[in-house]
Amino acid sequence: MMMPWFSAHAGGGPASPPVRVAIVDDEPAARRGLRLLLERDAGIEIVGEAASGNEAVELIRRERPEVAFLDLQMPEGDGFDVLQRIGPGEMPAVVFVTAYDEHALRAFEVNAVDYLLKPYDDARFAAALQRAKDEVRRRQVETVNARLVQLLDFLQRTAPGGPVEDKAADRIMVKSSGEIFFLKVNEIDWIEAEGDYMKFHVGGRSHLMRDTMARLEARLDPKQFVRIHRSTIVNIDRLQKLSPSFAGEYVVILRDGTKLRLSRGFHERIAALLKQAL
Repeated sequence: MMMPWFSAHAGGGPASPPVRVAIVDDEPAARRGLRLLLERDAGIEIVGEAASGNEAVELIRRERPEVAFLDLQMPEGDGFDVLQRIGPGEMPAVVFVTAYDEHALRAFEVNAVDYLLKPYDDARFAAALQRAKDEVRRRQVETVNARLVQLLDFLQRTAPGGPVEDKAADRIMVKSSGEIFFLKVNEIDWIEAEGDYMKFHVGGRSHLMRDTMARLEARLDPKQFVRIHRSTIVNIDRLQKLSPSFAGEYVVILRDGTKLRLSRGFHERIAALLKQAL
């Protein structure tokens, strides 16, 4: 008995929209086999079939599937021709399907998700389909992130007071594990450099953003944020006191008890700020 290899949707939330798939193969039996395997998965919607390179191009342009199971050997253009004619920016996630293995290296050079060598079993097909689904989700996250960035940029540019470049940012957008956080600048306690990333410390939590200390410092209001070390920026509102350390060095102590090293080159500025606050 053949065991099911896919998982049905579970949980109380709404189901995700089905993944739209196109089948391209010049052999009717091969198309029928792919259809039978795909129809087992309730999360798949088959949008059409094609039997040649020309038909494949027309189908993909018309239906805009998210995944294409694409044969390599076909009349009127092979799978690589189809990819070239559609263009990488418009091409869905591609799983090449073929009875020949000599094109495997080239398939991955053009960023194919997987390469199914006929004949394949159910488990091998399931693995390829899962990789295609993962690629679709990755593209969706990237698209959403890009649109959010565009939206935030638009809102900041059209806000009262002029373009964001003419004033300090009041929010910092941080991407983490596929999610986007909009940090209110006045809620940031302090920031430290960590390799190629900036780590934001906010109320006991931390968030990483790929950026440089110099670019970040230029975006922040110098009346609210001050650099105390080549790798540390603090929110002035969080400062409590300076504490002598050793050999003329000082430690900056924040209101939550965090202790940060103060470089000598930044000592006078911090001292002046604390004096003003007294």
